[in-house]
Amino acid sequence: MQRVEDGRIMNKPIRILHILQRMEAGGTQAFLMNIYRNIDRSKVQFDFLVEYNEKQFYDDEIKLLGGKIFYTSFREDFNIFKFNEYLNSFFQSHPEYKIIHVHTYSIGYFCLKAAKKAGVTVRVAHSHSNETVHDYKYLPKLLMQRVYTKYATNLFACSNDAGKYLFKHRKFEVVRNAIDSRKFKFNACKRNNIRKELNLDNKFVVGHVGRFHKSKNHMFLIDVFKEIKKYNNNSVLLLVGSGPEEQRIKEKVEKLNLSDSVIFLSNRSDMDYIYQAMDVFVFPSLFEGLGIVTIEAQCSGIPTLCSERIPADVNITPLYNELSLDLSPNYWAKCAIQISKDSYAHHDMQKLVIDSGYDIVEVSTAMQNFYIKSYIESTL
Repeated sequence: MQRVEDGRIMNKPIRILHILQRMEAGGTQAFLMNIYRNIDRSKVQFDFLVEYNEKQFYDDEIKLLGGKIFYTSFREDFNIFKFNEYLNSFFQSHPEYKIIHVHTYSIGYFCLKAAKKAGVTVRVAHSHSNETVHDYKYLPKLLMQRVYTKYATNLFACSNDAGKYLFKHRKFEVVRNAIDSRKFKFNACKRNNIRKELNLDNKFVVGHVGRFHKSKNHMFLIDVFKEIKKYNNNSVLLLVGSGPEEQRIKEKVEKLNLSDSVIFLSNRSDMDYIYQAMDVFVFPSLFEGLGIVTIEAQCSGIPTLCSERIPADVNITPLYNELSLDLSPNYWAKCAIQISKDSYAHHDMQKLVIDSGYDIVEVSTAMQNFYIKSYIESTL
C-alpha cells in the first residue's frame, strides 16, 4: 500500500484521467480548465484522453500546467473493436490511474468498462447535456446514453436538467460549471479598451459565444440580428467560436448582406475582455447542459437573453431574460434592444455569482477534496 499524506502519494500528485472528445474551446472544456488552473497541482494533476488525434485549443496550456494528453484515432476510423483494444492496453499499462472522470457518453460505456476491468476503483460518469441533436447519429447516441452509467461508481451533472436527462431516476450530484468571477466581473477600463481595439465605439454590440453547431441555433440568431439592424443600423454582431456549421453561417450572413456587420472572432483566450465589449448577449440554443457562457456574460454585467430551453440553474442575476423559440425573430430583436437598457447593465454582479455557487474557488476546492478522499479510500 502506498503511503498517503495530505493528499500526496509518495511525494507525487494524484493523477486524474479525464476522458472527452477533445480539448477544444467549449463549455465542458472551459469548466475543466477553470478547475485545473485553481486546484493545488502538487496534490492533484489532470491528464486527458481524447477521441481526436489533432492538436486542440487547450493542449499547450495543459502541458504547461504539467498535464498529459493521450490522443486516439477513434474519431478517424470509428473502429470500436480497435478502440476497445486500445483502452484495455492503456489501462493495463497505466496503473497510476485510480480515478477516471468521463465527460462524453458516446464512448463513456467502453471507457468505464475497460477501467473497471483494469481495477480502476473510482469511475465518474458526468452529464453535460440535456438533449441531443436528432440527426443520423441519434439512435446510436440514444443507445450509448442508456448504457453509459453501467460501470460508473459516481454520477455528476452540470445541472439538474442534465442529470435528469441522462441519468433518469438514478441519484446524481450537481457540480456547477464555475467561473473565475474575479476575472469576469464588470470593468469599465476593459470595456473601453476592447471596444476601441475592435472599432466598436458608438456601435450597438450584440454578442454570442458558442461552438458553431446546430444545437446553438446560429441560423435563428442571424435572423434575430437582421431584425435588430432594422431598428438600429449601427448594430454589430460578435460571434465567438468555431465548428462544423461555421461556413454555413457565413454563407447565410453573406446572403442577407450582413457581412459588414457580423464579426467572426473564432476562439479567443481573452473572453473576459470580449464580453465587456457587448451591449447585449443573445443565446437562443436549442438545448444546453448548462450554458456556462451565460454565467460569464452575467458576471460581466451584460444583459442576457436566452431561449427557454436553457436550464433554470443559470438564472442568477437581474440581467437574465428568457424567451420562447416559438416567438418571431422580430420579437426577439425588440426584446434584445429593450433589455440592453436595463438599469443593472454594466454593473458588478460578482457577489451574485459567488452566492449562487458558480465561483471557481469553491468548486475547485470541492473537486480537489473529492479526488483526494476517493483516492485515499481506493487504497485502503
